[in-house]
Amino acid sequence: MRIRDSIHSDQLPPSYYAATSSYKDPFRRLEGNVRAEVCVIGGGYSGVATALALAEQGVDVALVEQNLIGWGASGRNGGQVLGGFGPEQCDYEKYEKIYGKADAERMWQEGIRCVDLVRENVSRYQIDCDLTDGYFDAAMNNRDMDDLAEAKETLETHGFPHQLELIDRQRLKAVVGSDRYIGGLVNTGWAHCHPLNLVRGEAKAAETLGANIFEDARVSSLDYREDGVVVDMDWCRVTADRIVLACNAYLGNLVPKLASRMLPVGSYIIATEPLGDALAADILPGNHAVCDQRWALDYFRMSADKRLLFGGVATYTGRHPKDLVKKMRPKMLKVFPQLADVKIDYQWGGYLSVGMNRIPQVGQLDERTYYAQGYAGHGVAPSHSAGRMIADAISGDDETLRIVERVKHRPFPGGRLFRKPILATGMAFEQFKELMRF
Repeated sequence: MRIRDSIHSDQLPPSYYAATSSYKDPFRRLEGNVRAEVCVIGGGYSGVATALALAEQGVDVALVEQNLIGWGASGRNGGQVLGGFGPEQCDYEKYEKIYGKADAERMWQEGIRCVDLVRENVSRYQIDCDLTDGYFDAAMNNRDMDDLAEAKETLETHGFPHQLELIDRQRLKAVVGSDRYIGGLVNTGWAHCHPLNLVRGEAKAAETLGANIFEDARVSSLDYREDGVVVDMDWCRVTADRIVLACNAYLGNLVPKLASRMLPVGSYIIATEPLGDALAADILPGNHAVCDQRWALDYFRMSADKRLLFGGVATYTGRHPKDLVKKMRPKMLKVFPQLADVKIDYQWGGYLSVGMNRIPQVGQLDERTYYAQGYAGHGVAPSHSAGRMIADAISGDDETLRIVERVKHRPFPGGRLFRKPILATGMAFEQFKELMRF
């Protein structure tokens, strides 16, 4: 079954990213049957990162994507390249709780490595994706500031290799031109980029190394046979020794066990017209990517051509807002009222995948089947680590994969019929509690 979003066709969404992509040339459509050592299903970051890492190791790999490379969340997101593998990078105690004290340090370092992997790919393969260093955690109240001060101390205690700076209200305007915040934490280690160019550029890199990348390849079924796993697309097949499931929010019911542990959640972005140098410098003088600290957070950054890309809103019901600009513009103006007369040129959105514990789900279902999903809206960098872990495991080094797959991921309650309304009710309650604090 082909998985669609009701607001999109099977082509790339009408986003700013699609309009400005440097990698518009299509990948091949699979015609006829092929054999590969590994078949990766899914053309987002997880799948492409896995295929690229395998190709670098000389493994014969074929990747199949039901629509276009970067069609899902990997090509639609806010472009924020943030560290942390599972919990936030600044909360070491959570790493100890999740991964155990013996492996916490290794996984904490993996949270740094994931951003480095993105930088290395961009540099090695000369990917044109406007990768820019600089991130700001924005504080809306004193509690946020206290939390960020503690986060800074934790990061520095554990040897964070990049500069951190706590900003108070007096210095805030040097980072964000808004009265909505009282300060925050500048992090030079995290970054932002053109996410569609990143994933399609990495896919092109994998292709140059010998990976077979196929678009318009909708998988209808998996057939486990003695001579390999048959990935069936009705009109053609890939037979592989091993497969990697990297479909995330668009897995559908291809593998029910994985589908039950992940919920598609809607997220949305608007992009302004070009603001010009003066206005762009007024609202984001440091050119940082920015997130606030709320459960239903706002996130934003400046594009290379000086448009504000503003995201937020999370829908847990499976229904998209009818008018994204009407939904998103008031949120943007609460942060930047100086943009009241600015035109919105693009609006788009789609699904990302969330698990019950909001920790990436990476592991092995059986000796021939690997998977990666459930980044909860923070997947640009961690998905690169997941892909590398899986590729390393396939090539014989499964030490890191064995650590992450020990994490227990429970299925959502309510089954396929009721899990969305149950979660929507829970998220509404969390947002209500958050409103009561302001």
